[in-house]
Amino acid sequence: MSKMHEMMKNNAQSGIIEWIGVRPAKKVEMMQLQKAHIKLNGLDQDYRVNPGKRSVTLVQWEHLPVIASIMGCKHVGPELLRRNIAVSGINLLGLRKHTIKIGDAVLKISGLCAPCSFMEKTLGHGGFNAVRGHGGVTAEVVKEGIIEIGSAVQLLEFND
Repeated sequence: MSKMHEMMKNNAQSGIIEWIGVRPAKKVEMMQLQKAHIKLNGLDQDYRVNPGKRSVTLVQWEHLPVIASIMGCKHVGPELLRRNIAVSGINLLGLRKHTIKIGDAVLKISGLCAPCSFMEKTLGHGGFNAVRGHGGVTAEVVKEGIIEIGSAVQLLEFND
């Protein structure tokens, strides 16, 4: 095993779920949940059921103040980015293509979750560009399970 391979599979710590949200219908406000069931096609109660590589979206909690700073405002909440789960303490981008355990569920991080034009409406002028590089990741559901705020997020399997 190469030194680079060894370094890439090591995470300083596990993460924590800080926020969970679903969209009951298209273009409506996110509904915050304390607990949710992740099914193979996404979160229960979310209007967008999408089996495959974009079943669940996650955003890095630590990126929210960065977006707020770029936008020149005091606070940007995870509900404004319209992602399902906000996670702190572990680098989501570092988990790309790897399998994670999140609560009782198992997800495979599939790729970047690019912002959409709705960010201009939600965050204001420049919102789309403020979120670029900070929009989080998409994930495929490998195993259904229950998640709740405070649940651990851990690297389960490192894939080359």
